[in-house]
Amino acid sequence: MRLPTRRAWRRAALFGPLALLLALFLLTLPPAMPAPAMVKAAWRPTESWLYDRDGRLLESVRIDFTQRRLAWVPLDRMAPALPRAVIAAEDRRFATHGGVDWLALAGSIRDGLSGRRPRGASTITMQLAGFLAPELARPGARSLRQKARQMRAAMALERGWSKDDILEAYLNLAGFRGEAQGVMAASRQLFGKAPDRLSGDEALLLTALLPDPQAPPERVARRACAMKPADCPALTAIAARSLGTARRQRIDPGLAPHLARRLIDHAGMRVTTTLDGAIQRAAITALSRQLIGLGDQRARDGAVIVLDNATGDTLAYVGGVGGASTAAAVDGAGAPRQAGSTLKPFLYASAIERGYLTAGSILDDSPVQLDTASGLYVPQNYDRSFRGPVSARSALAASLNVPAVRTLLLVGVNAFRDRLWDLGYRGLTEDGDYYGFSLALGSAEVTLAEQANAFRALANAGRWSPARLRAEDRREASRPVISPAAAWITADILSDPGARAGTFGLDSALRLPFWAAVKTGTSKAMRDNWCVGFSSRYTVAVWVGNLEGDSMRAVSGTSGAAPVWREVMLALHRQAPPPRPACPADVESRAVRFADGIEPPRTEYFLRGTGQALFGPAPPEARRARIASPVSGSIYALDPDIPGDRQRIRILVAGAVAGHRLVLDRRDIGPADAQPLVLPGPGAHRLQLRRPDGGVADQILFTVR
Repeated sequence: MRLPTRRAWRRAALFGPLALLLALFLLTLPPAMPAPAMVKAAWRPTESWLYDRDGRLLESVRIDFTQRRLAWVPLDRMAPALPRAVIAAEDRRFATHGGVDWLALAGSIRDGLSGRRPRGASTITMQLAGFLAPELARPGARSLRQKARQMRAAMALERGWSKDDILEAYLNLAGFRGEAQGVMAASRQLFGKAPDRLSGDEALLLTALLPDPQAPPERVARRACAMKPADCPALTAIAARSLGTARRQRIDPGLAPHLARRLIDHAGMRVTTTLDGAIQRAAITALSRQLIGLGDQRARDGAVIVLDNATGDTLAYVGGVGGASTAAAVDGAGAPRQAGSTLKPFLYASAIERGYLTAGSILDDSPVQLDTASGLYVPQNYDRSFRGPVSARSALAASLNVPAVRTLLLVGVNAFRDRLWDLGYRGLTEDGDYYGFSLALGSAEVTLAEQANAFRALANAGRWSPARLRAEDRREASRPVISPAAAWITADILSDPGARAGTFGLDSALRLPFWAAVKTGTSKAMRDNWCVGFSSRYTVAVWVGNLEGDSMRAVSGTSGAAPVWREVMLALHRQAPPPRPACPADVESRAVRFADGIEPPRTEYFLRGTGQALFGPAPPEARRARIASPVSGSIYALDPDIPGDRQRIRILVAGAVAGHRLVLDRRDIGPADAQPLVLPGPGAHRLQLRRPDGGVADQILFTVR
């Protein structure tokens, strides 16, 4: 066997160490470190934020629940005490070393060889390298190779980063308490303030959290006390208050959760709204107080919207206040609900604008039956009573249902539906025939946001424009929907406490110490209660009900939403009362009287050229002769316990019926104006009203069983 030559030995002695060094170099090669700009660009908060018009935080929305990261904080936006404390505790020679503190490393090796507990030798730069490349600081894998790679990564960082960049990134990437990552999340979560407002003691506590973020408050306090013994009592108290189990989460005020969910759809968004934080708080307070007063057995939910009439800015958007709600996540301000009587002002404005009615015109508040494709429609008033002849002013202000249906017959269902569409009620997607005569009483579903902006059009002389929610939304030019004169007269009716006194009384929640127009509404089966009104400056819309759709108990128009409306309106005008809107040039006033004392004399307002001094009901001869009762399609059941000859039906007619006669099943039963009583037997019956010439003026079919 041939032995290695001397030259081969020399080669091995020369190249062996080089190969070993090359192997060690490759084995400890660290991952590539990113540039500072790349780290900042890759930072993604786990939340998004909603701000009011003045930049005050209203709401934050959590998107990622694995960690809590807020905004990246530049070093100059941190309290100076924080980086000073971190350097003193974690890396005293941070300013002078090149990524590795060789003196601290030597001391750690010496302690280990002597059997003492080795002190920490990881620098801030080395820890940052572990944040940027987690494989360098993987728990349970602290090998010499891993440590060497981390040291080399730290030296690479020092060559490409400034010391300020390193310290800034470290404080933004470090984990603090719980799921809080970064100094912004920690300072907000633990102390309820931004990092630039931290006190010296609070900075010490954050620093004391870095070695073990989940340590008990007592241990954290001991670490902080070791850094500043003189402040130990204060540090212990702050640790117990901020780190204990009773600490409060104070990251956001929680003022607009529903609007935040509507406007925010991904993490990192910063949305500035048109809301006013003070007005939002006032609306929340008013609604919360009212729902507590009503109790969850009567009504559980509510919503409030406040608009600036001039700009269309939404100043308050309260979709709900939680409390006893069983559907707290539902946005009550954007949920479609049945409108009730709140659509009546736009109906009367249409009739006044077209000249079909004036505010003094007499409407008949008496029973009426209307044939529809789905059957007989018989509207009734809220209190199930009738007042006979009333003026249009009183009918609207007192929210009478039958006069509203008669007004709809004048305007037309399709024309009214189109008017509502022009006012922004985008839920009315069907034609007028789909809604029928019940549209006058608010059978359609609308949102509170639509309600507020439609009433704002009345406040703005009949001109409509979209409301704004975000500061970046463009203000669109308004367009005329209702004539200024008709809008002003309608608003004047809605502001008249005397006209609504018959239904609401003279001193209800609707009466304010300044000019304001307002309309209430209650939907079918008491499921929704509305109050929408405006001054010359603001429009306030309030809804109270149960979002799950069950009926309220013992809640009326003035006891449900109206108190909230009143409280918000008073808060809005606390500084100065609003002026009364100026009367348009094409509106004239006249002193009017009413025949038969229907209503007291007053000054009334008219479209120019339509005024008159005397109003009264139409005479009988001006009305169509018709059968008022029985109603066509009625079914009567004979009572077996009452003798048959004691059970009769009274025939009632209306209009000019002089000389007319009634014919039941081809049998003349007498003059029409005699109100005869008839005893028809079981079966179907035909009742005719015949003119003097024998022609049929009206006829109905009814059944007896």
